[in-house]
Amino acid sequence: MTLPRVLVLTGYGLNCDNETVYACKKAGMAASRVHINELIDGGVELFDFQLMVFGGGFSWGDEHGGGVIQSVRMQTALGDAVHRFIEKGNLLLGICNGFQVLVNWGLLPGFENNYSRRQVALTANDCGNFRDQWVTLRINPNSPSVFTKGMDQIDLPVRHGEGRFFAEDEVVDQLIQNDQVVMQYADENGRAAQGVFPQNPNGSLADIAGICDPTGRVFGLMPHPEAYNHVANHPDWPRDKILTQRELNKKEPHPVTGIKIFENVAVYLNKQNSG
Repeated sequence: MTLPRVLVLTGYGLNCDNETVYACKKAGMAASRVHINELIDGGVELFDFQLMVFGGGFSWGDEHGGGVIQSVRMQTALGDAVHRFIEKGNLLLGICNGFQVLVNWGLLPGFENNYSRRQVALTANDCGNFRDQWVTLRINPNSPSVFTKGMDQIDLPVRHGEGRFFAEDEVVDQLIQNDQVVMQYADENGRAAQGVFPQNPNGSLADIAGICDPTGRVFGLMPHPEAYNHVANHPDWPRDKILTQRELNKKEPHPVTGIKIFENVAVYLNKQNSG
């Protein structure tokens, strides 16, 4: 069986590419690190892949804002190709800095299949500083996102200074009505954070942590699923292990890891390939 092929962008300050490739391979896909310039100059063909990941980091040092320069550079050189890539049924995933790229480009929210209009922003955290912490996320079961099927709650790390989701009220309302809000910041019991810090680490409107386009095939999120690829990544794992050994753990251990998002992609793409 041919494995689904994943292109993970690297270069110019991106720094989560190795983790992302590892997560994709662990989920059963073939993943390659591709420098942005290799894609732009045609050394690598985008259509040889089924998923392109815009990963985390600080592209171009976040000059002019997170993801701004990367979005302009890639849209100018590859805008038409990326639009065709989406139209052919392929997937895009933007993580943290990659999410910033997708919204600056206009690839999200993609209302009415318009992938060029910028309607949302990821701005400076309202707490006034960079946040490096773990968060709990509640996942919308009605979302069309192919990345989060079968998931209801997950813990993931965030590490960003510009993660506050902001948009006009009517845009937020449309995202909610369309079930394009894929995940929201929550408390440890899965209840909406309602803007409370640090459960909502950046002041995002409606606690929005990730959105998708109407097809569910373009997905962006601020938390890092690639950084939760093993149970020992979670900060609670030593305590949970000891409590379980002593039969004192009253809660279920964290059963869902960030790798599940990549496994969902593999399942979806394998079905597409077999169809």
